[in-house]
Amino acid sequence: MLTRTYSKVEEILKKYEYRKEMLIKILLEVQKEYRHIPRDVVNYIGTALGIPPAKIYGVATFYAQFSLKPKGEYTILICDGTACHMEGSMSLVKAIEEEVGIKPGEVTPDLKFSLDKVGCLGACALAPAMVINDEVYGKLDGEKVKEILRKLKERKED
Repeated sequence: MLTRTYSKVEEILKKYEYRKEMLIKILLEVQKEYRHIPRDVVNYIGTALGIPPAKIYGVATFYAQFSLKPKGEYTILICDGTACHMEGSMSLVKAIEEEVGIKPGEVTPDLKFSLDKVGCLGACALAPAMVINDEVYGKLDGEKVKEILRKLKERKED
């Protein structure tokens, strides 16, 4: 079994002075670092802050922005609200499946892409729309989505 070093987690905990009331901010930074909230890190944080891991899981599962499963380097959110659905959001999902081989709720084996459907992105005027790592793309069709994904696949790690 792979043993994780907790130096980055310690940096985050120190930044927030090991304060229990900063749990959400701590979890946000942990997720940014690991692209999810790993089980062993939950236990580590619980011990460090004196919070039962079950309480941390409660917070992590209550808020939609947290994930207990790894997310891709590029997290794709497809809007399936009424406007986007009526304008063809499911064709965007199909294009993503064809281009990178994943369905909603999945991540590519190389952790490059993950895909989720959301109820509404609040970008109804841009329907159908998707968000990739906080960047909104609108007025899409399957071919535009595939082109965006191809460009992301070509990008090199910074």
